[in-house]
Amino acid sequence: MSLASQPSLRSLPSLDVHDLNTSPSLHQCIATIKGHSSASAYVSALAVDGDSLYIASSDGSIRLWALDGASRSQEEQQQDDGCSSSSSSTTVADTDSSVKSLLATGNGGLLLSSHQDGKIRAWRAAGGGTARHGRSSSWDRSIKVWRLPGFRCVESIAAAHDDAINALAVSPDGRVYTGSADKKIKAWTRGPGQRKHALVGTMERHRSAVNALALGANGKVLYSGACDRSVVVWESAGGGDGGMEATGTLRGHARAILCLAAAGELVCSGSADRTVRVWRRGGAENNGYTCLAVMESHGAAVKSLALVRGGRDDDGSCSSEGSSALVCSGALDGDVKIWSVFIPCL
Repeated sequence: MSLASQPSLRSLPSLDVHDLNTSPSLHQCIATIKGHSSASAYVSALAVDGDSLYIASSDGSIRLWALDGASRSQEEQQQDDGCSSSSSSTTVADTDSSVKSLLATGNGGLLLSSHQDGKIRAWRAAGGGTARHGRSSSWDRSIKVWRLPGFRCVESIAAAHDDAINALAVSPDGRVYTGSADKKIKAWTRGPGQRKHALVGTMERHRSAVNALALGANGKVLYSGACDRSVVVWESAGGGDGGMEATGTLRGHARAILCLAAAGELVCSGSADRTVRVWRRGGAENNGYTCLAVMESHGAAVKSLALVRGGRDDDGSCSSEGSSALVCSGALDGDVKIWSVFIPCL
């Protein structure tokens, strides 16, 4: 069965999604970062660290692009409807193995990259930082926990799923969620005094491989995207055990969901249908979702996303003029696009 013909979920209701045409939102592509030198290379992962955007490629290289360049591009385009091209990125790492994922830890400029050869590589732009734990998942169905900055594996869970693990998300309270080609999402946690993570829940709603996970609303909402073209919304089930239950789905993409990014009340979805959708949770009259934008100028499937700025001020307030988010999307044609999305106040 092709990705385009995968059935949409019917077991959960579609959440109340406001008609895009009635939304006062405005989105604009403000920059396009052209692809790598190899014509066959595609953007495989994105990560943001402060004002820096790291761009990973299937050719094994990692590039750096300054996000303040996006602000300059936006000013230049005030009288221009086009999306200017930029080739000002700098290659900061080059390996002989395709990059599969990136993580900017915020720990003294530490950047982690996982690769097709099964290795995780650590890169540092500056010294310093305190010890912390990192998690990694793999197509070999295992989960590993690493202590940083010593890079020592302190825990390994073999056969955590029945098929390849495609996505991992960690909540602020340390709970780990994994999404797999076996169509399942699993929740893992390590209690006080425990040395190993234990399986505390298995979530089954998707009809095909789970490709992406993202946590929003300060870790209270989990989003999962799959080849069935749907984004399932999971929220706290109550009871104090931290369990999640499916409360609905976000529909609109015509092909598989390949990537997700979330921050605050915003969630972005990227698809094999070459589009990016931006959704906002909540509303004046209900707890539904508003589709703020559908970005359609990519020439190939959207493989990676980064939501750079959320839709509210640091104190949670929203000015009368609204606010904005900066969305970065990378595609299989090798290009990265930077989008500015206006977020009206609820």
